[in-house]
Amino acid sequence: MKRECGSCTLCCKLLPVASESRKLHIETLEAAIRHGLLTREEAANTVPDFHKPAGQRCPHQRASKGCTIYATRPFGCRFWNCRWLVNDDTGDLSRPDRSHYVIDVSPDYVTADDGAGRHQVVPVVQIWVDPNYPDAHRDPALRRYLERRGREGWAALIRLDRREAIFVAPPSLSADGKWYEMRTQLESEIEHTVEDKVRALGPMKVVMAQ
Repeated sequence: MKRECGSCTLCCKLLPVASESRKLHIETLEAAIRHGLLTREEAANTVPDFHKPAGQRCPHQRASKGCTIYATRPFGCRFWNCRWLVNDDTGDLSRPDRSHYVIDVSPDYVTADDGAGRHQVVPVVQIWVDPNYPDAHRDPALRRYLERRGREGWAALIRLDRREAIFVAPPSLSADGKWYEMRTQLESEIEHTVEDKVRALGPMKVVMAQ
């Protein structure tokens, strides 16, 4: 499958960019160089992450023209990707700027109470929804996609902003075969790190989700 962003820049609006210290920026780049993700020349021309809240347009974004600092974009932007763009399993979905949501290629998880006082880790697909279209996650094509992922054991986390979210369980994950939505507020604005995800989901789960 070959797809292109075209004039779509929705990810630049919906996803947050977290600012980090200069020390952490350097450590992140050095790790990327060691693992072959960046050349030293690319790292030298990578600007540090900056603070951009979820749901707000990036100051470097230009409508229909993409990113004005693309060649030097921050590490967080450089290694994020859109599932519609890169995965065959989204073939029946519309381009994000037409559907008003972006499916994050990176998996995540939530911790839920199983009713007996025990905490259960639930792997989730993250979907960032345009705040101007809060019901976009009810798109029938997206529901079909989430039901397919549900059969693989994945629920969904609809991200409305950095803290507000809706946990969605498709029929394949519910005892009575119905859709369930639960609005929730995330405990922290801080994203789970890759290390967090590997510890919670296991390395194979993290890799296979992508």
